[in-house]
Amino acid sequence: MPGKRITMSILIIAVTFMAFQTNLILIQAENDDDSGKTVYVIPIEREVERGLEGFLTRTVKEAIESGADHIIFEIDTPGGRVDSAGQIGELLQSIDIPTTSFIVHEALSAGSYIALHMDYIYFKPNATMGARGVITSDGNAANDKAQSAWLAAMRSAAESKGRNPLYAAAMADPTIDLPEYDAPSGEYLTLGPNRALEVGYADGIVNDRVELLHELGLSGATIVEIKPTIADEIARFITNPIVIPILLSVASLGLIVELYSPGFGVPGIMGIIALLLFFYGHIVAGLAGMEAVILLLLGIGLIILELFIPGGIVGLLGTAAILGSLFMSGYSISHMAMSIAIAFIVAIIVGVILFRRIGLDKGVFKHIILRDQTTTELGYVSSVGRLELIGLEGVAVTPLRPSGIGLFNDERIDIVTEGSFIDKDKPIKVIKAEGIRVVVKEVI
Repeated sequence: MPGKRITMSILIIAVTFMAFQTNLILIQAENDDDSGKTVYVIPIEREVERGLEGFLTRTVKEAIESGADHIIFEIDTPGGRVDSAGQIGELLQSIDIPTTSFIVHEALSAGSYIALHMDYIYFKPNATMGARGVITSDGNAANDKAQSAWLAAMRSAAESKGRNPLYAAAMADPTIDLPEYDAPSGEYLTLGPNRALEVGYADGIVNDRVELLHELGLSGATIVEIKPTIADEIARFITNPIVIPILLSVASLGLIVELYSPGFGVPGIMGIIALLLFFYGHIVAGLAGMEAVILLLLGIGLIILELFIPGGIVGLLGTAAILGSLFMSGYSISHMAMSIAIAFIVAIIVGVILFRRIGLDKGVFKHIILRDQTTTELGYVSSVGRLELIGLEGVAVTPLRPSGIGLFNDERIDIVTEGSFIDKDKPIKVIKAEGIRVVVKEVI
């Protein structure tokens, strides 16, 4: 019996050991299964605008080309431009690999729209997700057409990933009554983590990225964290709708002031830097290509050439080339037109002020404006002068109104009065002779 007990004990231990070994192998296999995977973590922070759109376009492309198996977007944004959000939504829909929204603080307005385009949504415990209506650049509510389009876009975003569109609609339409989710009529819906779980707008609540990776079954995956570069930050700042007209105004101011400055100095350098920053930011953001830069350089070259070739056509072509390069670089034709108009108005105002204070005696104008005068003092004579007539008296042959003919020592001469009318046969006297112009007055 003792031998049998020992044998049974050994058998139990062996089976237990084998079972333990099997668990280890399964865990290892699971780890091996995700250890070869690569996860890209891309931030969506601050306002949603064209710079963020360019950043996401570039980094998503990089992730896909690098063979990423999953992309996590860490979201913390109050929203932003609807048009940029729409472009980002299209970008996310084109991704074939799994995507996850990790809302670390808030995903509001355009941020909620972006989050809804992803396969999974996870919240941090204190995160929120919601929306509001479309606001124009002047801070007022957009028209009904724009609001309706935004409402349809929110519904479509939810439906694209199999989520109930009612709650997305309530995020964009305050008239939808959902009091059970703290969104009575007249208020936009905002979801916290627990509410989002209830309505299927969250797949889980996690404290940090480590927990998120565990929930996704990617604990052993290689993590590639994308951080915005200095170039990305510059691009996002420069492509801001408020900054663009300021940059173009600085560029135009630099050009105008430089025209009145001797040599090439600070104003010209400021103008060139502003123009270079504009194109640099738009190229980094993916809004402009080298063709726009080439067109800009061609335009500048034509304007410089205009200084040596009279006619004006070359200068007009150069101006058109520069404007074309600006429009090619802009995200919106209407906004770019407005920005160029602002810069143009600023340039005109400053140009008028400088002209009145300085005139055309300084800077480039000093070299391109002809100032020589064909005056008598310099020896120029346009015709034979009749200085000998000055002081000579005669008679008006015709009425002088104010020009006519006078008779002086039996010589008929074309004359003109100082402005008054003189009747025929009145005595007259020459008071001035300038070339062929002889001025007379009546002798009283």
